[in-house]
Amino acid sequence: MNNHLTLFGTITRSKQMSSPSGINHTIITLEHKSQRYDADLLRNVYCLIQVVLSGQRFNSVADKLKAGVQVEVEGFLSLQQGRNGQNRLVLHAENVELKT
Repeated sequence: MNNHLTLFGTITRSKQMSSPSGINHTIITLEHKSQRYDADLLRNVYCLIQVVLSGQRFNSVADKLKAGVQVEVEGFLSLQQGRNGQNRLVLHAENVELKT
């Protein structure tokens, strides 16, 4: 089984935090807009997804991940339950590349 996603988009929000165990996390909201063919018809594609970048390997780019910056993120999807009990898919980054 494979769980791998590459997504290009624009950051709409960004925040940094540390876990109780001292691991640095940058959490961004990534907005993707494109057009794709589906059943021979052109359709607009839009998604908004939370991306979590964890660990020291992202320290060098964390300060550059601000609203308006375009990035390409590679990683895996995981289900996360919020404090309100709602489930959502979150992209856990394994690689991020600045495009702006």
